[in-house]
Amino acid sequence: MSSVGSATDLDQMVLPAIPPAHVLSGQVAALQVTDRLHRGTQIVGRFETSGLAGFKIAAQGRPLRVRMSLSVDERSVTDWHNGSTEPVSSLPRLIQIRSQGQLRQCVLLRGRRAQAQVAFDLPAEEIPDDGLICIEALDIMEGDGVSEELRQIVGGRLMRDGVAGLRLDKIVFEEVPPADFDPDTLDGCRCELYSLISAGGLANVNRQGARQLRSGMFVINPVLPGAFGSSGLITLRLGTRAEPASVIPATWRRINSELRWLRHATRKLMRSAAPTVVRILSVRDGDMGRAKRRVQGNITELELPSPARSPLLVMVGAVPGVIPTLESGTSH
Repeated sequence: MSSVGSATDLDQMVLPAIPPAHVLSGQVAALQVTDRLHRGTQIVGRFETSGLAGFKIAAQGRPLRVRMSLSVDERSVTDWHNGSTEPVSSLPRLIQIRSQGQLRQCVLLRGRRAQAQVAFDLPAEEIPDDGLICIEALDIMEGDGVSEELRQIVGGRLMRDGVAGLRLDKIVFEEVPPADFDPDTLDGCRCELYSLISAGGLANVNRQGARQLRSGMFVINPVLPGAFGSSGLITLRLGTRAEPASVIPATWRRINSELRWLRHATRKLMRSAAPTVVRILSVRDGDMGRAKRRVQGNITELELPSPARSPLLVMVGAVPGVIPTLESGTSH
């Protein structure tokens, strides 16, 4: 018997997955390393808490695009792996997605059936010769390289241990495709589907139109080269919608006439001011200062440079009875 490092002649050689590699289960050989990730059969796995998954991929000196599907469900609670029946927190989760030690994107998830899409590119020089690509999911309060100012501001507004029970449903490693994105405007839901923004998760991936911002915040992620938003400037149109009757306080539920409520909601919406952007924070650097804004009626247009190195967290002021929305995004 001979050995090189920790390997011996009895160790089975694991061949790396060849892109495009679609990993749909935690039982595949390409998943080489796990840390606080419970392997699945129908999914890649479920995170016990902030953790890591390492995949062996044959990049062969090429850059790769990584696409991930994440979700939460009723088992996504702290200490779920020990049989905890703790109710799911109503607070949103803010999660960092890192790879090869670098922050790539952030996802904001809210509710029991939230899903998220993540997409980022790995340069060839960041992929080692052995092809090991590490993917980490960390709560926003953990790890280095995150602004302490941001952590202090959002601490009480987020679920503790946000990665607990998070599902890694699917991960794809593929060659970086050519630039082929044509639209210069996407509605709010499409912005989230293409991972430009994260505002609570895609409960229905086929939904289109405005994206409600019930958490009072949303993330703008670094854009992919050649994709929507990569031209340099992004304009986001924020609007307002009247709160549905079912979530208006109990005094409203006693109103027998649905027509009376509709008239009131319409008047309230017409009188309401445009959404107020309270603060814009770089996840890495903290307060970004005041961005360029235009207000017309109940619409606020927010113009920002396309994020390149760090996700941005936009915090929107609350107005009782009215929900702020992301109406659309335009790439200039």
